[in-house]
Amino acid sequence: MKNNFIILILGFLGLVGSIQAQELVPITKSEVLNRVSQDNTSLKISEQEFIAARADYRQTNAVFLPNITASHTGIATTNPLMAFGSKLNQEILTQNDFNPALLNNPSQIENYATKFEIQQPLINVDGIFQRKAAKSKMDAMALKTERTTDYLAFEVEKAYMQLQLAYKGVDVLEQALKASNANKRLADNSFKQGYLQRADVLNVEVRVTEVQNQLQMAKSNVQNASNYLSFLMSDDTYVAYMPTDSLTISTITMEDKTISENRSDIRAMQLATNAYEAMNKADKMAFLPRLNAFGSYELYDDKMFQGDANGYLFGAQLSWDIFQGSKRFGKAQKSRAEFEKSKLEYKQYVSQSTLDLNKAKRSFLDAENKLKLTSLALEQSEESLRIRTNRFQEGLEKTSDLLTAETQYSQKQLEYYQTIFEYNYAQAYLQFLAP
Repeated sequence: MKNNFIILILGFLGLVGSIQAQELVPITKSEVLNRVSQDNTSLKISEQEFIAARADYRQTNAVFLPNITASHTGIATTNPLMAFGSKLNQEILTQNDFNPALLNNPSQIENYATKFEIQQPLINVDGIFQRKAAKSKMDAMALKTERTTDYLAFEVEKAYMQLQLAYKGVDVLEQALKASNANKRLADNSFKQGYLQRADVLNVEVRVTEVQNQLQMAKSNVQNASNYLSFLMSDDTYVAYMPTDSLTISTITMEDKTISENRSDIRAMQLATNAYEAMNKADKMAFLPRLNAFGSYELYDDKMFQGDANGYLFGAQLSWDIFQGSKRFGKAQKSRAEFEKSKLEYKQYVSQSTLDLNKAKRSFLDAENKLKLTSLALEQSEESLRIRTNRFQEGLEKTSDLLTAETQYSQKQLEYYQTIFEYNYAQAYLQFLAP
């Protein structure tokens, strides 16, 4: 049994040594926030979504701005109509070209045409509403990016507190291990003097092993919390971070908070509804005619990139798609359904947010009451351990009672710090839900 215990101790010391050999990087919460705001992948994705939405909106400038194209075309033909028309465009017709024999069987002619065209929308009512929908979508994406930033700040708050809590766990268990080792030395001496039985010494050894295992898990929690911070900061090194400040009770003014419709994510939902409404109106306006102006300027020659002859054309077109096989009716019905669905989703989202806020308020009150309770329990267990330790040293206390008191004290310490975390987290969550 003693040999096994020595092997356990050596193995544990080797593990602890490897953990302590790893570089600990001190970091403040403000540093984490700065690096997250610059490097976080989720935030960058949200920013790219906004850029895409802005690009969609800029495409709708085509509702007002002209479409201008330029082309250069070269042909060679013996087609009677094309040959006559090409000469006519090149302004090289002669009296001889009206000879029926030449008209019916012309020689090959080359024609090169340089053409500049412009199309200017004048009245496209459906396009105007599509532009409004794209603008609402772009604004919604901007608000989504803002809410993503708020959420990441909340996640940093939580992750940093988790790291602080993990280090508190290590501190508590390291102190517990020191106390357990001291009790073991005392138990060994008492056993040699015949005051204790071997079973009592084995109980102390078991307690030492338990604390060692708990300490190992606590160190793993430190690494897990550090890795999550690395993930938030998009840091691939995954070093072990050490907070520069300790976990303490956070006290902020908690006035009566309510869900505000000005919260960025709720406003984004409202803008999404506005976008669906605009798309529905656009589908309805598609039944109206469109008015567009057009014009062109053309250069013709029998040589490439020349233009001895020229001409222009301009006009306006009123077009009206009267019936498209009920396609537009179905499209308008679909966009109407999507609009009604978005209104319901907005209402549901606000209701869910209110539900979450009420739940968070109750969690905060529960954490506040639990904090008072665990604080008193910690004081009681500390005093109990002090008394039992003194009595054990005088040979007036059972080993099992001392171990129980020691275990209870370390548990109450861990519970107390866990409650501080829950209390601070509840406050941070309330701030996130109702900024």
